Amino acid sequence: MEGIPHPIPRTVEEVFSDFKGRRAGLIKALTSDVEKFYQQCDPEKENLCLYGLPNETWEVNLPVEEVPPELPEPALGINFARDGMQEKDWLSLVAVHSDSWLLAVAFYFGARFGFGKNERKKLFQMINELPTIFEVVTGNAKQPKDQSANHNGSKSKSSGKSRQSESQTKAVKMSPPPKEDDESGEEEEEDDEQGATCGACGDNYGADEFWICCDVCEKWFHGKCVKITPAKAEHIKQYKCPSCSSKRARV
Repeated sequence: MEGIPHPIPRTVEEVFSDFKGRRAGLIKALTSDVEKFYQQCDPEKENLCLYGLPNETWEVNLPVEEVPPELPEPALGINFARDGMQEKDWLSLVAVHSDSWLLAVAFYFGARFGFGKNERKKLFQMINELPTIFEVVTGNAKQPKDQSANHNGSKSKSSGKSRQSESQTKAVKMSPPPKEDDESGEEEEEDDEQGATCGACGDNYGADEFWICCDVCEKWFHGKCVKITPAKAEHIKQYKCPSCSSKRARV
């Protein structure tokens, strides 16, 4: 994925330096280079990922082909949601997933090279002193000064819990296929559920799976089939399936 090989970080300081480089590249993509980034995330293309590189650059590309990948992979299919929501909400969503990916990469290196409890704690403390990408993109970042870093970190952590609970709540509301508001009984509703099929794969509705409905064609899809997770769904005000997004782009 990265055209130029980069040295593999092995110490806490090296992992943190790698983290800062990738973070800087991702922030550029979502702020100063946002127009270029937006254009590259064409919904008509296949699943795309946003990669931050250790040399403070970024790239939008297809996921790596090898399984399992050499490093944890960023969120897949960020381009599909681009036209289905407001730009600022879409950028915020990409920022949240980018924060998660950065942590995954950093602690992957920590696990790979046997970081102990103290080293992991030190790494997290160093990372936690920096504003998250989400905070930078949304304008809520506060540069750490003296002891304010720990305060900001704890504030970010608590707000993260709140966001997660909101996401779970909304996901529950969006999961089941449509049910008619009919007072005639539960049996008819159960028949509606059992008869619903995914517009992508054609499989029947499963109660334990996440589903989402296209606001244009009103077809229902497995979240996994259209690369939409409950977390992504939380930020989508009007969802358009890949087929409807493609039709809109050609008009």
